Parts: sequence; structure tokens; C-alpha cells
Amino acid sequence: MATMTASQLISKHAAAKHCGATDSKPRLFQKKITADLKRQAGTAYHGLRSQNKIDLLQMRAIAKPNTKQAATTRDGGASTRPWAVVICGKGMNLVFVGAEMAPWSKTGGLGDVLGGLPRQWRTLLLVTLYHFANGHRVMTIAPRYDQYADAWDTNALAQVKVGNSYETVRFFHCYKRGVDRVFIDHPMFLAKVWGKTGSKIYGPTTGIDYQDNQLRFSLFCQAALEAPRVLFLNNSQFYAGPYVLVSHINLTQSFLPIGEDVVFIANDWHTAALPCYLKSMYKPHGIYRSAKVAFCIHNIVYQGRFAASDFSLLNLPDYFKPSFNFIDGYNKPVKGRKINWMQAGILESDRVLTVSPYYAQELVSGEQRGVELDDTLRRSGVTGIVNGMDVNEWNPSTDKYISVNYDASTVRIVTDAKALNKEALQAEVGLPKNREIPLVAFIGRLEEQKGSDILVAALPEILDENVQVIVLGTGKKKFETQLESIEETFPQKVRAVMKFNAPLAHQMMAGADIVVVPSRFEPCGLIQLQAMQYGTPPACASTGGLVDTVKEGKTGFHMGLLSADCEAVDPADVKKEMIHNCMAQDLSWKGPAKQWESFLLSLNVAGSEPGVTGEEIAPLAVENIAAP
Repeated sequence: MATMTASQLISKHAAAKHCGATDSKPRLFQKKITADLKRQAGTAYHGLRSQNKIDLLQMRAIAKPNTKQAATTRDGGASTRPWAVVICGKGMNLVFVGAEMAPWSKTGGLGDVLGGLPRQWRTLLLVTLYHFANGHRVMTIAPRYDQYADAWDTNALAQVKVGNSYETVRFFHCYKRGVDRVFIDHPMFLAKVWGKTGSKIYGPTTGIDYQDNQLRFSLFCQAALEAPRVLFLNNSQFYAGPYVLVSHINLTQSFLPIGEDVVFIANDWHTAALPCYLKSMYKPHGIYRSAKVAFCIHNIVYQGRFAASDFSLLNLPDYFKPSFNFIDGYNKPVKGRKINWMQAGILESDRVLTVSPYYAQELVSGEQRGVELDDTLRRSGVTGIVNGMDVNEWNPSTDKYISVNYDASTVRIVTDAKALNKEALQAEVGLPKNREIPLVAFIGRLEEQKGSDILVAALPEILDENVQVIVLGTGKKKFETQLESIEETFPQKVRAVMKFNAPLAHQMMAGADIVVVPSRFEPCGLIQLQAMQYGTPPACASTGGLVDTVKEGKTGFHMGLLSADCEAVDPADVKKEMIHNCMAQDLSWKGPAKQWESFLLSLNVAGSEPGVTGEEIAPLAVENIAAP
């Protein structure tokens, strides 16, 4: 992701003269620039990367042209891809690294963030030499857990040291909505989750981790650092996108595919070792000299605690041991001294942030909310930025799963549409059709964090009222059994659907009167955002992102301290004004992305400037062109 050093666009002939080219044909000129850069850098170029300095590392990279992705048209003719050369520009080079990335892999909010946030910074595209736009160039990196149909093998390889052996990884790629989506391919990921990505990312069953998770994510962190260097993604029409051919005006500098000035955004414990590998394997050799790392906490409960003796498996210098060393009072995974990946990520990164302002306050409030990292976070500091949501997938005006589409333009139309959607929902799950009866919905994992035990305990009292309840979720067997028993006791009032059902989730958002979110803790939360997008006020616990996103009496209700004692909400309390308030909000990633931009700019990576907002320009906005 090349960082530019000035703001100008040079003409084809001027650039050709500067590089010593005499042929005026765009395709030949492009090749001439690339050839000159390779010679002046003094490197042995093998198709995708510069080889200087990297030999100092204990890894190798190999790249071969992929015949399926040669720059030819489908009928075998020459490429008609529009040609342009950008010499200069501005904006950040952003690389998001995470264990999940929606829609390819997701178990919670982490996948949603890596799927939705990066799209807000897509670099604007070029159609001719005279059309120029500057934004942030964005890459996301996640493991390849499955054989994703839209991701192509780049034929780029890298070897990384994992434990006592070297492992070869491959890089798969697709270009989606202005973002490079990169997937790390290795049997440690693919073989474990074949066809079962959603439930087997971290372990064979809920609550049980793979024994080699530490090695898996050590490999992932190292491979992620290699990806921006080995992937030269503008060398084929099948990777059409906003790439530059020249990374700096000074053509004597090393030619790297994306440049040195990168901001890595590591997410949760799985990528917490990334800043350590960056500092120990790259910066001492003059690589990624000005790169910075921001570390984002999505859920502090999962920290990556392992036996202290496992530190040697990471192949990190001993001077990182103090950052990893950790003692707690628990016997899992072993008694006594441990290492803590998340603690190391907090201490070794340049800045730390999390997914809502109130959750940031909770993390430093004490040992219970900070899960024994509260003191570490008080010393490092932590910034909270609330998440957005995908307002294209969750849009009542276009939702293909609901019976009646609607928008916020007219409150009367909204209330009428929601009444019709309620009847359709009741029919879908087999409850008596009655648009007047209050309908309460719960969507989420059936576990203590989400307050499932509180919901189960409160349901008998709630059902004494004239109300219907629909529960959608999977999780712990004991909660599933209890809900099945309650449904048998109240067959005209309760439906419990214990399986993943995306269409039903959309129908519940449109047809319910209230969505309950009784979470014990909620870093940000997505359910309440989706509910408000559909004009359904949430009734939620006062914790984490629920405090930041749900305004008492205006867009929803706060329960305060959670208990099985509850009060039924009269449907008259859900006023038309509240429905309007919910739908009038901008719950997209647009606002959060601006806050993220300001936060990342504060890292002061060389050449970073605010991006320029604009529209993508066809025809270079090509996604996932199938190879012939």
C-alpha cells in the first residue's frame, strides 16, 4: 500500500521521460517503469516482491505468476484495463488483521468489524491518467478456514517459523468494495473447519479450544506481516483495484508493493503477538521502519492465557517475556505462572482501543470488568469507539426476508408495516396471529454472558401477562432444554428456535415490538443496533456499548441491575415517536469510521493524511472477476 510524498499527477509523457522510456504505449510504459524500479533498487525481482533485506529474516518468500490470472481478457486478447500512473497522493496504508472476517468467517462482533469498517476507507479508483483520487488503502487479513469461492490463489508463498519447524503458507485474495481481502492458507486452519467455519474456528465444540491454537495464531501473525510485502496485487486485471505503480518520487528507493508506512490494526488475543514479531523480526533490519500497531479489544474475557513454558514456542526474544508473564488464581490451562497474549498486545502496541466508550471505562474500573488486565489498561490507556452496522444487509426498505418493506419516511406506514410483519412472523413460527398482542424477541447465544439464565428465570413471570415471546439462538444445552420445557408449558405464547436461521432473525427484527438484550457485559453489541434500524426499541442491560447506543425513553429501555424480577412494558410505552427516533439514527459505519480515522492518524505514521471522500469510479471497481 504505497504511501505518496506529494500531491501531483504526472502526464504519461513526462513520466516516460523521467524513467527513460521512449515507447508511448501505455502497456509498454507500465512495464518500463516496473523494470527501471527493479534495476534501481538493485534487487533480484521474482514477480511479486523485493528481495533486499528480507534475507536477513529467518523466512523466505516465493512467488510465481498465476497463469489463471494473467492479464488477458476472457477471449484471450490483450487486456483492456484502463491505464494510469499515480506518482503522488496521500492517505494511510491500513492493514486489519483478525481471526474472523464477515461474511467469510464470523462468530461474533470481531467478524462484523473486519467485514464492515474497512469498506468505509476504500481508496477511490482511477479510470484515466487525468482522474485522480486519494483515500486510504485498506487490506484485511484473516485465516482461510474454508474453500471460499470468491478468493483466488495468488501463487505467493512464504515460510514462517512455528515452534521448531518452518511452515509454508499461501495467500488467497479477492477484491471487494474497494478493500483487499487476503486469506492465509495453511492446514492448521483449513483442515480443522472444512465446511464448518462458523462453529469450529477456535475449537471442535463450544467451550473447547484446539490444543495447537497458540501455534496456529503464531503462524497467522507472522504470515500477516508478510502479506503486504509479498502481494503485488496490481499486476493482473483479475486484481483490478486502486493500486499504484510508483511508491515514491525518489525512484532509487526499494520498490515494495505497499510501501513501508503501514498501520497494522491487530484485533483480540489471536493477533496480539503481531507487534512483537514486527519489533523483533522486521524493524531491526530496516523493514517497516515507521510502521505502527493499534490493538483493538473486542472482548477482554478471551485473553490467550497459556503455560509459561510455552513462550519458547513463539520464537521471540527473551526481552518480550515481561510483557507476556502473567499470574492469576485459576488452574486453567495450568496452575501458577502463565503467559498472556492479550497483555503483551496491550503493552507492545502503539495505541489501544476498544469497541465502545462505556466499555473502555468498564475495562479500567476494576478487576471484575477488566478481567485482571485493568491495571495494565490504566497504564497503557484505552480509547473507546462504538461500532457501526451493515445498513445494506439490515435495511427494512429492501429486506428480502420480511413480508412488508418500509422506511422511516412516514411513521404511520412504519407502524402498519410492522403490524403486518408481526402477523407474518407469528404465522412463520406457529403462534396465534394477533397484531395487538405485545411480541418480545431474544436473538443471541444461549450463554451466561448474554443473560440467557436471567431470561429463562424471568420468562414464567413475563408470561403471566398477555404477551408472546420468540427466542432464536444456540448455545449451552441446559438453556436449550429449559427453553424447550417453557415452550411446552406455554405453547400459545412461546417459541424457542434453537438453530441458526438468518431469515427468521430479519423477520423478528421487523415483527417484534421489543427486542430484549439482558447481557451481563456487552463490549458493543449488534442486536440492539439491528433492532433500532427496524424501528424495534430494545430493552437492554446498562452495560458496555448498550449504554452508548440505547437512549432511555427515546430509543429503548434500560433494565438497570439485572435480576429475574421484571416489569412488563405496556405497548403504549412504545410510542410512535420512539419508533421514529430509532429509525432516524445513522447506525452505519460512517460515523465510527471518522473517529477511527482520527485515532489512527494520531499515530503519526509518515505520510499519513486524512483521506478524501468521494465515489468509486467505474470500470476499475471490478470485484472478483472469475479467471477463465
